[in-house]
Formats: sequence, C-alpha cells, structure tokens
Amino acid sequence: MIIRSHHTDTPTMPFDPIYRLAGSWFSPAGTNARLSILIYHRVQAETDPLFPDEATVASFDRQMAQVKRVFNVLPLPEAVARLKAGSLPARAACITFDDGYADNLTLATPILQKHGLNATFFIATAYLNGGRMFNDTVIEAIRRADSEHLDLRALDLGEHDVSTPQAKAQAIGHILPVVKYLPLGKREDTVAELAQRVTRQALPDDLMMTTEQLKALHGAGMEIGGHTQRHPIIAGLDDTATRDEIAAGKDWLEATLGGKVRVFAYPNGRPVADYRAEQARIVEGLGFEGAVSTQYGVSTRATDPWQLRRFTPGWGGPSRFVPMLINNLRQTG
Repeated sequence: MIIRSHHTDTPTMPFDPIYRLAGSWFSPAGTNARLSILIYHRVQAETDPLFPDEATVASFDRQMAQVKRVFNVLPLPEAVARLKAGSLPARAACITFDDGYADNLTLATPILQKHGLNATFFIATAYLNGGRMFNDTVIEAIRRADSEHLDLRALDLGEHDVSTPQAKAQAIGHILPVVKYLPLGKREDTVAELAQRVTRQALPDDLMMTTEQLKALHGAGMEIGGHTQRHPIIAGLDDTATRDEIAAGKDWLEATLGGKVRVFAYPNGRPVADYRAEQARIVEGLGFEGAVSTQYGVSTRATDPWQLRRFTPGWGGPSRFVPMLINNLRQTG
C-alpha cells in the first residue's frame, strides 16, 4: 500500500527565480516550447557501492523538490499531446522510469506523491513476478563473486579483477555492453552461464514488480508505458519480430490494467544503434501516442513524437542538478 503524503509547496531557494527565468528563455510557452524528459531506472534506499551515482531516496527527494520549484511537470501523454498542439507551458518537463523495478513503487512513488508529481513507468513485462533482467543477473552475480578474479574467456567476456567494489563496477561496465547486443536466446544463456561460473550464491528474485505492485502503481495515478516484453535491442529484429515484441508487452499491460497503454520507450533507446527510424512507424502503427528514446537533449514541435529525446542528468551534487537541466534545454539537435 502507498501512503499518500499531503503536498506542501517546497520553499523557494535563492537561485530559483534565475533558473525559472533562464528556463523560460530557452523554453517559452506555446509553439516554441522545449520538452525536457528525465530518465530514471531505480531509486535505492542507500548508496549502492557498485553504482554510487544511482539515485537514492535522499537524492531523489531533493531532485524532485528542485524540479518542482523550477519546471512545470506534466504527465507524459499530456505533454506529448500539447507538444503536438503547440500548447506546452514554459519549462515543461516529464519524469520517466524504465524497466519495472519494485523500488519504483516502494521508494520512488511516495516521493513523487509527496511533491505532487506524476511520472511514467515503462515496463518490460517478461521480468515481472520474480523474473530478473539480464543486466541484473550480471550485476548481482558479480556483486556476489566467489573469487577476486573472473575468467570468462570461455564466454568471450574476458578476464576481470573483482577484488573491490570499484573493480566490480568496472568489470560490469565491460561485460554489459557486450551481453546486451547478443541475440535474445544467446543473451539469456550467456548470463545464466556467467552466473553459474561467478557465484554459488542465490541471486535476488524480487528486484522487479509483481502484478499486484504494478496495479498499485497504476492505481496511484502513475502512467504505465510499454517497453517491449523481453527488452531486446530491436534494431537487430525484423519488422515482424519488432511488432510482436512491442505488441506482446502492450497487450499484456492493457489486459492487466484494464486501460490503454499510450506511450512507449525503446529498450536502450539510442537511435540507429538500438532502434531504426522506420521502427518508430511500427510503434505509431500499434496505437501509441508517443515514444521516447535516450537521445540526449529536449524535444520541440519539430521532433518526431515517436522519437522524443530524454535526458539523464549527471550526478555532480545538488548545486549542479538544475543547471544541468537548464543547459539541457539548449540541446535540440
């Protein structure tokens, strides 16, 4: 169950009027508006030593307060419709989460509610209810590594020192870019074999949401979007396989939630490398009102609504967060 917090306005900080002025200069209301869409994946209770830049409850709470003070945050489908119509407010922004992690409900949503904000959560449906994404199998296996040195040459994944959290993070950073581009079947087989070679410990099976948690997230007023079924790199799929993957996720979500799934996020999300421009037309044809990539920058009325840009702000500390968002408003492509 989610406890809804009573929203109170956050206090104005000394630079907020300057940030709002700068934001309005770059992103005025109306036909010249620029839409900022922020990307998150997880919110951790405490800092993860393997991923110290991942958002925590404390940092996410602070960031949402900052966004609330400076930007006009809209639900993504509304923002897409108003971008098309040329009626966005000044400094328009959306908040999005990818994949479907349980902490999106348990940790992120109460903070969003505290600040009176809405977010969109893109769900890779095959991993709900005890599943685990391929990247998390790699991460959690290496986190629990039985040895300080990994020899994964038999899997074409090299040798790695994993004697410290920093070394483990570096190993993960080398392995994941290789694994994610493997064909779906080989990807799953490879990460399963990696886990067996790396650790004898059980890996977590509660990282992703359950169906009931997904329904609770939807019931809290959050938007649920499609993210395929198994999170493939769709640039490597033909049109039929692309349509089937995207439709399977959309159909399951709509049947489960009893409503239309209106927006979509491309897995990994980089144009050309991760999806092809013509595949955006498949997404459009499946009835989505808009879709988001991970192309850096902001979207304008000239942007393809099925290839909207998103921004992951760097984690340089509280004083840099809003300046990064303001600077991002300049990146229209």
